[in-house]
Amino acid sequence: MRPGPKPHMCGFAAGACARRTATPTIYRDAGPMDQSHIRNFSIIAHIDHGKSTLADRILELTHTVSAREMRAQLLDSMDLERERGITIKAQAVRVFYTASDGETYQLHLIDTPGHVDFTYEVSRSLAACEGALLVVDASQGVEAQTVANTYLAVDSGLELIPCLNKIDLPGAEPVRVAGEVSELIGEPPESILKISGKTGEGVNEVLEELIARVPPPGGDPDGPARALIFDSEFDQYRGVIAYIRVVDGVFKKGEPIRAMATGTEADIDDIGVFSPQMMPTDQLAAGEVGYLITGLKDVTQLRVGDTLTTRGRAGASAKQALPGYREVKPMVFCGLFPIDSDAYPDLRDALEKLTLNDAALSWEPETSDALGFGFRCGFLGLLHMDIVRERLEREYDLELLATMPSVGFDVTLTNGEELVVHNPSDMPDPGTIQEIREPMIRASVIAPKEFVGAVMELCQERRGEHAGLHYLSPERVQMTYDLPLAEIVLDFFDQLKSRTRGYASLDYELSGMRPSDMVKLDVLLAGDTVDALSMVVHRDKAYDVGRALTEKLRKRIPRQQYDVPIQAAIGANVIARETVKAFRKDVIAKCYGGDITRKKKLLEKQKEGKRRMKQVGRVEVPQEAFLAVLELGEE
Repeated sequence: MRPGPKPHMCGFAAGACARRTATPTIYRDAGPMDQSHIRNFSIIAHIDHGKSTLADRILELTHTVSAREMRAQLLDSMDLERERGITIKAQAVRVFYTASDGETYQLHLIDTPGHVDFTYEVSRSLAACEGALLVVDASQGVEAQTVANTYLAVDSGLELIPCLNKIDLPGAEPVRVAGEVSELIGEPPESILKISGKTGEGVNEVLEELIARVPPPGGDPDGPARALIFDSEFDQYRGVIAYIRVVDGVFKKGEPIRAMATGTEADIDDIGVFSPQMMPTDQLAAGEVGYLITGLKDVTQLRVGDTLTTRGRAGASAKQALPGYREVKPMVFCGLFPIDSDAYPDLRDALEKLTLNDAALSWEPETSDALGFGFRCGFLGLLHMDIVRERLEREYDLELLATMPSVGFDVTLTNGEELVVHNPSDMPDPGTIQEIREPMIRASVIAPKEFVGAVMELCQERRGEHAGLHYLSPERVQMTYDLPLAEIVLDFFDQLKSRTRGYASLDYELSGMRPSDMVKLDVLLAGDTVDALSMVVHRDKAYDVGRALTEKLRKRIPRQQYDVPIQAAIGANVIARETVKAFRKDVIAKCYGGDITRKKKLLEKQKEGKRRMKQVGRVEVPQEAFLAVLELGEE
């Protein structure tokens, strides 16, 4: 995901980034570089272990960016990335480095996201490289996504260069952490590089190691042209910009191209490299990383992971696509409704514009009796959902209400029909359902050994099945659990952090669908179902969830002139009930004595009036009531 269009990647004025020191400029226009002098590498790490800071030091050391133009987290171009200190979108940059052997090398750095939601993007970025810097915080040690990204790199056949970052911190423990990294990748602890991305200490040695150990790109420079799309963005003036790694052959400006998976055909309007701003060139040859602009107006036509080839020239088209492409499917769904119903067209326009930059976001119109018109949106995960919602509110000035996140269920009906249900209110009648299958994940949790019991207790509460336990070091344990995705999308991560005092880290991957005894839990207000409060839960948890939800709603719904029953029901069976008591005017206050029948007569008259009022009245549900669902896990 990336904010709206801008003329240059780094956000500086058009000519500002062109001013460089003398050495890089000589090589920038010297034509294609010999493949043996090209190195493509990525930086992989857990969140907040210093990827972007190390990238800043590499840009400074290679004189790609002058000291005057330099700023922290230069490659993180979005405001959200800079505020949260995370990388949301992959970035690429070309730098030139004169090594100790006197040769000048062309290095392509691809800075990848660190969060589990963007694992597919990370895998495609790694597929565009031959090597990776594995950055580990010298004070925090190996974390869950360190392990996950290491396995991704090993599976991709990359040369791994481990680095201990932040050795300048007072709390750094390089000896202990080097032992953990050695246990993870099998490299001797003493050979692991010790660096500081903040001060620049050891960064020169990192670049020398890169050149010595990372192999130059393979591929046939004279063969049919093939390139991997590892990212894409949308510019409203120029169309889709594809970030590519050329594997074979040469791509030239003006050539016709074809995407092999989607079948999209277009011409190359412009081609170039990132330095770090976009710099046009005449061509990109085998082994090089850059961008390609086609003029297409739909980012879904050039998908991440697809293979580009040229077309039109005799024998010039590749026959076989590069491996690893897959359709990115949303895993978490929620409804987005404008608080002001008049803003519905604005929300639709904002989603259309955002989808141009974010091909992983899906949405479709949805109508709710309680909330009015809105959209059912699909996301890669909770962080992706949070970022999209914040961008909609911030960049498009919208006030939104998000319903409870849910996952997609596969439903088999008694007549054999198969359904995919993303919205709890679309769940069929229980009598027609033969089987419901829910998505499962394989979760990896790394925590200090004293928190093993707390983590196990949390996972078992969430219907987890223990799959393994491994000591990374005498102090740190890796636990593996099979968990339903529906159990972790709400507050699992918050609970994990609070129960382990912030020391645990989580990584997960989808492991398939499994039959489960799921039921649809409806909420009825004064006998009417409120569709926006419906949810799909496991039958064993339905009673506890129903009781907690009705209690929350009783506190949130204002009192009426008559009693309002709040019921939680599975089908026709009510499993929990609370009542919002009515306001009561003391009609017998004026009776200072006399027979009791006079008082009863007045009370009966009041009761009859309230009954008539109930028949024509309508319960107003405030916006805060819908937030009660999101707070269920807080106690």
